[in-house]
Amino acid sequence: MKNERKCPKCASQNVVRVPDNCYRHASGNNIYTTTVTLIGKIPVIRYVCCDCGYVENWVEHKNELEKIKRTFG
Repeated sequence: MKNERKCPKCASQNVVRVPDNCYRHASGNNIYTTTVTLIGKIPVIRYVCCDCGYVENWVEHKNELEKIKRTFG
């Protein structure tokens, strides 16, 4: 959904991006790579189909993927 802007389940193009709220340190589907909450926070951005309700989660930046790999891989 992120790249195609089309739902893989129902083919709808009624897809919205739900951004991270940077002012709420414990909101959303964040991934934490340190015990210091605000420093190690990697936001997981959601894409939602507004027709069928299907949701995908994405880490949007390559450098954040590397941090996740170092921490958990």
